[in-house]
Amino acid sequence: MEIIGEHRRQDPGTEEAATRPLSFVVGTGRSGSTALSRVLNLHPEVLSLNELLSSVGPEGMPEGSLTGEEFWRLLADPNPGFDRMIRSGAAIPEFLYPRRPGRFSAGTTGIPGLCMMVLPHLTDDPDGLLDELAPRVSAWPRRPVERQYRELFGLLCARFGRRAVVERSGFSVRWVPRLRAGFPEAGFVHLHRDGPDCALSMSRHTGFRLLLLQAEILARLGLEPGTELTPEHARELPPDLAGLLEGDTFDPRLVSDREIPVARFGELWSRLVTECVAHLEKVPEAARMSLAYEDLLDAPEEELSRLAGFVGVEPDRRWLAAGRSMLDASRRGAALRLPPDELAALRDACAPGERALARA
Repeated sequence: MEIIGEHRRQDPGTEEAATRPLSFVVGTGRSGSTALSRVLNLHPEVLSLNELLSSVGPEGMPEGSLTGEEFWRLLADPNPGFDRMIRSGAAIPEFLYPRRPGRFSAGTTGIPGLCMMVLPHLTDDPDGLLDELAPRVSAWPRRPVERQYRELFGLLCARFGRRAVVERSGFSVRWVPRLRAGFPEAGFVHLHRDGPDCALSMSRHTGFRLLLLQAEILARLGLEPGTELTPEHARELPPDLAGLLEGDTFDPRLVSDREIPVARFGELWSRLVTECVAHLEKVPEAARMSLAYEDLLDAPEEELSRLAGFVGVEPDRRWLAAGRSMLDASRRGAALRLPPDELAALRDACAPGERALARA
């Protein structure tokens, strides 16, 4: 695939796109993307926005325009689901704020959305940066939501002395069409990982286990995907599922101890990968890049150099060395240690996704 630098995506004709390259790393999650965000954050020219899309949630890019105050509330209001996970003792590794908590708490104030994963990735003082951003963003005039995001990117680039923006969120496959429509100048990096290894990692992750349990609840209730589940639905469910909907907390063992065949996570991986490939086929070739986690582990300097060129920065030698040291080559082949029957079922479940990747 031809990789072009920062001038590859100037077709919208905006001066903004020409001077501040914007890229989104998309994929299924559990594919090495968190490690990649940490590596990108070390580059002196890259503003690495870690889990911004995950932080704002499905309503994070509404159609139309928002005032500065409305946009700030979208960014800063706590995510009730994330806070409930923390209160229940079921936090996921991606939640950075609880590791070095500030003045906000999931049990009292709620943790502002930006503080959970985005700001702690950029600074050791996320509360201070939140306070710095709040009056400035809130004072912005009403304008299209995409313009508000571009202004936020510019504000943070100026604050940290960076010039290229790379947003990376796990489980971001379904954002691609909206992002493509809102940011036609952006590039898309599809980060993917060996299907069985990725699915096995999903099976051990509270967030992905909750996703499958929520899907099971919706199926039992005969509800459409995306329907908001409420405590009232709990009356129609068995206790082991009802407990996930009732109260301000839930027993984390309802998630961690439940038997879920790993092949079901292989099916999820296949669906997500197939969907992502289909979305990215509609993106011009010069504005998309495929990056395999295994290639990144095998040839880190080569692959990071390729990535740097795509996002519009130079592959700084010190950055390449630091990135190489942060990538753990032992994190591969875990699925091979499964019992033979489980591994066979998992490989079958991942086969559709593997075929989609091969075609792409």
